Amino acid sequence: METKRKTKTSSAVKARYNKKTYAEVKCAVPKEMGEAFKAKCAELGIPQAQIIKKAIENFLAD
Repeated sequence: METKRKTKTSSAVKARYNKKTYAEVKCAVPKEMGEAFKAKCAELGIPQAQIIKKAIENFLAD
């Protein structure tokens, strides 16, 4: 019986897809604020990106 070959998507392929599909938005905040943000997101079980995306959506809707 033949074993099925497992394939993996390379990091380079994923990076190309992300670059083509998504725009990166960067923001620098004081360390304390960043740590508090990460901690609260972890506490609530909410992805950090979800909070930022929602803020951008609300801003654009105005």
